[in-house]
Amino acid sequence: MSSNVKESTGATDVVGAMSRPDAGSLVARSAESDWQTDGSSGFSYKTLFNDPVTGQTTMLMKVEPGCVAPSHAHDNLEQIYVLEGEFYDEYRIYGPGDFVVRAPGALHTGGTHSGATVLLVYSN
Repeated sequence: MSSNVKESTGATDVVGAMSRPDAGSLVARSAESDWQTDGSSGFSYKTLFNDPVTGQTTMLMKVEPGCVAPSHAHDNLEQIYVLEGEFYDEYRIYGPGDFVVRAPGALHTGGTHSGATVLLVYSN
């Protein structure tokens, strides 16, 4: 077992991204992992789950106030759940509890005026 995995009763704690468990449960300790950037100013990510077999990825994305991503598309289905702040696209502004699903290939923008944290799920 790698150094970022800790055994506990009933589940295994993982610091950082995890993949599909062979058995039992895995618990992401995302508060203990660092935010990563992909070169997009003001956008930070924590990958929680990545399954190369199914292509599913689950991550947290933090967007700093005033940041916007230009029009783009994803190859996979994109699910967005707003946890904190406000997040917008060219259609409307979304707040905590709002859930957006985008079809693969759907062009869209994304940004925030005041900052946001969202949960993202990408799947085939």
